[in-house]
Formats: sequence, structure tokens, C-alpha cells
Amino acid sequence: MTKVLLALTSAALLAMAGCASTETAATKPAAEAKPAEPAKPTISAEAAAELKAAKDEAKAANADFSLWTTAEAAVKAAEAAAEKGDSATVIKQAKTAREHIKMAREQNNYPMIKVGD
Repeated sequence: MTKVLLALTSAALLAMAGCASTETAATKPAAEAKPAEPAKPTISAEAAAELKAAKDEAKAANADFSLWTTAEAAVKAAEAAAEKGDSATVIKQAKTAREHIKMAREQNNYPMIKVGD
């Protein structure tokens, strides 16, 4: 009889332990619920077009080995401003990058200077 009582008690404890670990949506604490992600800031269409043009020109200039570091920094600054949603800064930095890329390409057309004999 003690063996049967011991077996029944063990089965009851095992069943109760299994039920204790199950949670439903209604029993979950509110702290575990995922907060909604904030909306990502957007930039104007003009700023997006300038940024895309600057990126494309920088990629082409890099392939020609004529990308100045100032132009590369301006593209990175424009990308950072785009992440923050600052359209005015994106436009300003993208235009700066495009101007520096233009000057670098013009510099490549300068005649070579021979130093010495």
C-alpha cells in the first residue's frame, strides 16, 4: 500500500510541476511584452535623391582612384544625417561630397609635372 501511495503522490507532484511552468498570454507579466519600435525618421525626396547621387558618384570615383577623403567624409556625414531624418544636412553634405568629387576628377585631368631631368 505504501508503494501505491508513493507512486500516486509522485505522479501528482510531477503533473503539478508540469502545469506550473506553462503560461498563457493572459498570465504573462506586462513587463515581458515587447514595446513597439519607434518609427524610423524619413528624409525628403530631394534629400534622398541627393544622397543617392552622392553615393553613386563616390562609388565611381573610388573605382577611378579619385575619391578624396573629404568627399568620403561628407558622404558618411550625409548618411548619418539621413538616419536622424535631417534632410537639410543630408542635402548640404551630399552637395559638398559631389563638389569634391567633381574637383578630384578635374584634378586627374591636370598635366603631369616632371620633376628633375
